[in-house]
Amino acid sequence: MPDGRYRFRYTSWDGHRKTIYSWRLAKNDKAPEGKKYTESLREMEKKIHADSFDKIVSNGGDLTVLELVQKYVATRVGVRISTRRGYQTVLNFLAKDPFGKKRIDLVRKSDAKLWLIQLQKEKGKSYSQIHTIRGLVRPAFKLAMDDDLIRKNPFDFELVNVVVNDSTRRDALSREEERKFLKFIKEDNHYKKYYEGIYILFNTGLRISEFCGLTLSDIDFEDHSVNIDHQLQKGAHVGYYIEETKTESGRRKIPMTPEVEECFKTIIANRRPPKPEPMIDGKAGFLYFDKDGSVVYSLHWDHYFKHIRDKYNRIYKIQIPFVSPHICRHTYCSKMAKSGMNPKTLQYLMGHSDISVTLNTYTHVGFEDAQRELKSLKTLKAI
Repeated sequence: MPDGRYRFRYTSWDGHRKTIYSWRLAKNDKAPEGKKYTESLREMEKKIHADSFDKIVSNGGDLTVLELVQKYVATRVGVRISTRRGYQTVLNFLAKDPFGKKRIDLVRKSDAKLWLIQLQKEKGKSYSQIHTIRGLVRPAFKLAMDDDLIRKNPFDFELVNVVVNDSTRRDALSREEERKFLKFIKEDNHYKKYYEGIYILFNTGLRISEFCGLTLSDIDFEDHSVNIDHQLQKGAHVGYYIEETKTESGRRKIPMTPEVEECFKTIIANRRPPKPEPMIDGKAGFLYFDKDGSVVYSLHWDHYFKHIRDKYNRIYKIQIPFVSPHICRHTYCSKMAKSGMNPKTLQYLMGHSDISVTLNTYTHVGFEDAQRELKSLKTLKAI
């Protein structure tokens, strides 16, 4: 070239004419003074020939990271509304982040790792947020591999080996903490109206979205059971909506203890629904309503728990640890595990699709639990 650069013209395997340039011809050549040091023309030619032989589209099809993820999301038809909202959050982030403008074939594994580290150290993203972002970007790059746009997936690595897992572990309440917390609610003049609902959460392991979605027709006092086949959600732009259970295993029928049954009867007796009753996606007869007559959903209960705990800890010296609807579910699961319930039975009650999720609960067993278990084994041997 007149300016001193080397040029190589070729036709890609898909029939497009391409041209590449470099200031260096061979690998060991130096770049002219003041010129950017890039791959030599011969190195670039070698890659082009290899890509042509393997039918890898050059330049990653000129797709950016954002465009690739958008393409992947477009293939994810039939996903839940909540899942699609999560996708959109990641897309909005990539649209603003410089990494989203990077061409996919230029992303190396080290680039991917450094980007995630930067998200945590410089942009203040939590481990769970990074996990969500990478959870969408990695399968998008897998799609690019399947489409012969790239050779390797730069996000194919263990996240925990790259960024610090700063997630706060939320432990289940002990039986004593649960007893004190429920007693406080039951005896408090203001918060006692939530006692039955919170008791049910502690003693059924229901997801809060499942509990909020319950209607009168889901509670069978003759069969002493609760039918779980949907959940109540609310989105910023879509309002209230009914969604299927989190997984197919989430569809289940939960037996009620006499105490849980009494709590449901009290809730139903105290129902004060607005007229006409709200109907959401064909369902009516919800259990709780706020002061404006709207159906109570998960965020309401998060606030109730926070206010109750704050008041409790202002009064008592021995503090109650963090407690939320999900902690109730975790506490129930831990109680059942420690009581010796068959893991498969517990998996069914919890609505876990994967037994490993249920078995992880057994990792919270401590010394006292082990001591109690060994004593029971000694008793059996003695018999």
